[in-house]
Amino acid sequence: DEIPTVVGIFSAFGLVFSVSLFAWICCQRKSSKSNKTPPYKFVHVLKGVDIYPENLNSKKKFGADDKSEAKNKSATPKNSLHLDLEKRDLNGNFPKTTPKIQSSPDLENLSPKHFVERKKDSVSPDSLKSITSLSSEDKQEKLGTLFFSLEYNFEKKAFVVNIKEARGLPAMDEQSMTSDPYIKMTILPEKKHKVKTRVLRKTLDPAFDETFTFYGIPYSQIQDLTLHFMILSFDRFSRDDVIGEVLIPLAGIELSEGRLLMDREIIKRNVRKSSGRGELLISLCYQSTTNTLTVVVLKARHLPKSDLSGLSDPYVKVNLYHAKKRISKKKTHVKKCTPNAVFNELFVFDIPCEGLDDISIEFLVLDSDRGSRNEVIGQLTLGSSAEGTGGEHWKEICEYPRRQIAKWHMLCDG
Repeated sequence: DEIPTVVGIFSAFGLVFSVSLFAWICCQRKSSKSNKTPPYKFVHVLKGVDIYPENLNSKKKFGADDKSEAKNKSATPKNSLHLDLEKRDLNGNFPKTTPKIQSSPDLENLSPKHFVERKKDSVSPDSLKSITSLSSEDKQEKLGTLFFSLEYNFEKKAFVVNIKEARGLPAMDEQSMTSDPYIKMTILPEKKHKVKTRVLRKTLDPAFDETFTFYGIPYSQIQDLTLHFMILSFDRFSRDDVIGEVLIPLAGIELSEGRLLMDREIIKRNVRKSSGRGELLISLCYQSTTNTLTVVVLKARHLPKSDLSGLSDPYVKVNLYHAKKRISKKKTHVKKCTPNAVFNELFVFDIPCEGLDDISIEFLVLDSDRGSRNEVIGQLTLGSSAEGTGGEHWKEICEYPRRQIAKWHMLCDG
């Protein structure tokens, strides 16, 4: 009788142990499942959603509810400003701050009657953007006034421009509180005719009184031209300072009755910074046996306009540095009137040391400008201490000698 009793007791303990072990294993599996990362597709979807409101284009945000969105649409009056998803914050809510409308030159010419009539109409995002295009700083900063005259000589078939004077220029030299102004003038859009005045020392009201005559321009083509005045201050030790510019479209200007006197406010130079300085495609190859570096300047794209013509005349200057000392320089040919240039020019540099540790290459993309100093569009540096794609490209050519490696690089400000 004792043996069956002992067997029964052991069987009961074994059964309890088995049930406890099974329950513990189930709990462990459940907790491990809860701590697991989501499947790859789900993680990929999360990474593909940009939660920053300034980069969202018609995408739904986390926290935005369809019902509340429909409620907001129904509550919005017809004549009010329509706000899209780009105006929301990270929680999907509309900001409560009211936009401040800055003053612009277009509003100064409007009478109160026109302003009231325009106020009755519904405000569109485009019109609001045009009104707020000028900031308060641009409005307060006075750059002066340019005085000039235009004339067409029918006997000589010549277009005559007389740059008389400029008044109220800002002081570009902080020490002497004055400027050394001069003016560059270009006839757009072809940029064939480029002239500049003499430099007048230490004055904010320069009187140039210089006449420029352009021959071979038919009177019928005058309406298609645009005058671009660039007002600068000469600097002997560095790049000349740009004070501002004046753009005069000649469409609608009648020159058949004689000389026409004009004056225009000088405005701040229009430079597209948001679109960047463009990109440059460079191919490099390091020959360890001959200790030479082959550089191929292939292409440039999306270059910004250097003036209001919309086109640049780019070329690339290549400088080789050893321990921060320039030891060689090359340059490509100029490509006329294009923001997307194709160079395909090869340069071979002899390296004065073993390896590329102390070597760096600088690429300067410039806009060719006859008769004046060429302007730097963008800059790129490749070397072991370079950041971003410049450092990665340099590391690859060091690891894989005798291999031609090409990469696109973003240009930075020169």
